[in-house]
Amino acid sequence: MKIVVLDGYTLNPGDLSWDGIKELGDCTIYDRTPPEKTVERATGARAVFTNKVMFDKNTIGQLPDLEFIGVLATGYNVVDIEATREAGITVSNIPAYSTASVAQMVFSHILHFAQNISIHAASVRAGEWADSIDFSYHKTPQTELAGKTLGIIGFGQIGQAVTRIGLAFGMKIIFNNRSPKETDLDARQVDLDTLLTQSDFVSINCPLTDENEGFFNKSIIEKMKPTAFLVNTGRGPLINEDDLAEALINGRIAGAGLDVLSTEPPRPGNPLTTATNCSITPHIAWATTEARERLMQIAKENLKAFLEGKPQNKVN
Repeated sequence: MKIVVLDGYTLNPGDLSWDGIKELGDCTIYDRTPPEKTVERATGARAVFTNKVMFDKNTIGQLPDLEFIGVLATGYNVVDIEATREAGITVSNIPAYSTASVAQMVFSHILHFAQNISIHAASVRAGEWADSIDFSYHKTPQTELAGKTLGIIGFGQIGQAVTRIGLAFGMKIIFNNRSPKETDLDARQVDLDTLLTQSDFVSINCPLTDENEGFFNKSIIEKMKPTAFLVNTGRGPLINEDDLAEALINGRIAGAGLDVLSTEPPRPGNPLTTATNCSITPHIAWATTEARERLMQIAKENLKAFLEGKPQNKVN
């Protein structure tokens, strides 16, 4: 059986092993695959793994031997699901492998804004503490999270994991979800307007859909407190980036911590890369060693289950 991994580098830049997947067939691994090479490299394969390499209807139509597409991520918008149904191709994704890691990144951004460790550490390294006439100083306001309100948009597994961390810090948690959500956690479901007007920190943890693309726009931002911070570890296209950049530059909100952008790597001139108090990380919330190890294991299990005639995590 021929297996092809089309863009394996981000999952495994060299610190993990592909041996589990190699046990299942003749496996060829490419670090990256440009669009014009997709069909050439996947030709003859019964199974392919992709993270960001696109499988549209035209590509799928040129791969008659293909039976299984393993998406090396939770989101599977890189695959034309209807085309795979028509072609009889099974598509599996990797759900919930990075929940703890993404929730941790949410608070990495929140804590960055609360205390700006990096700025103060750089100040000490530059000798400013040694030269100070006082035993203590701070270059940015120091904020205690206890008692602050954290508003979570999207109350799935990640939103609930963020809630647990927030509660441990003594924060008040409110959340907005597209459907009613019962929870045993000390969190209150509210409408979006209430969340925006009451929150000191807003965390976007909802999936991207056709209905909510770009929903976080100027009219939404204007409902936030001017002292509030936005964190997005969901998907970049959820935010209207021009509107957010304008709000940051004009001080309409206090700051934004983003792990995702609408185009990755950023398009030239993306206004958020130079916007005031905008902290951007390069889509690494999912990429802890532990999360990637889980992803690799589940990817192997998905293919093994397919070969045994019992597909799991099937999305089509």
